[in-house]
Amino acid sequence: MIVVDDQAVVRAGFAAIVDAEPGLTVVAEAGDGATAVSLAAAGEADVVLMDIRMPGMDGLTATRLITASDGGPRVLVLTTFDLDEYVYEALRAGASGFLLKDAEPEQLLSAIRVVAAGDGILAPAVTRRLIDTFARAAPPPPPSGGPLDRLTQREREVLLKIACGLTNAEIGAELGVTTGTVKSHVNALLSKLGLRDRVQATILAYETGLITPGGVPRR
Repeated sequence: MIVVDDQAVVRAGFAAIVDAEPGLTVVAEAGDGATAVSLAAAGEADVVLMDIRMPGMDGLTATRLITASDGGPRVLVLTTFDLDEYVYEALRAGASGFLLKDAEPEQLLSAIRVVAAGDGILAPAVTRRLIDTFARAAPPPPPSGGPLDRLTQREREVLLKIACGLTNAEIGAELGVTTGTVKSHVNALLSKLGLRDRVQATILAYETGLITPGGVPRR
């Protein structure tokens, strides 16, 4: 794991929390985005804890560069602000989620493990508020011919449930199918849409108009 923050004390604090957890190790630290990109390219880390507001190359640009390459580490954004347009842009750039810097250590460690396993972080209520806020400014979706046309009706239903924040087990219960079946649908729709995880799927659901800000499905 790579910890990226322009404040040495903050980096040291996060590194201490991570290194104290069995199975997790900080392999490098960076004080700016350019250094983070170089370290990520070395291929020694699975996850990057990324600050957004830094001198020189900021975390948004660094996130976009790190996630642009296949097989690169996943990015978990850390921010001081619960409604930060840069965080939303980082999610669009390929980040797998974000947490506030004042999150409890167990929340941070749990988020790291989720992101490392290939999923996204959507649990905190602030994430929904952020997506709702900035999705309102998104341009109206085209009436047809969009990426959702690649999906089956059931895959669209699963995508809608993902965007509403439901887990695979909850989706299965609502649709009357097994969790394994839901996982298959999730993997299929992510592949068809060229998305990395559920966070990216949620953003696409908003931007294509499948769901409106506030969690209301579009009729």
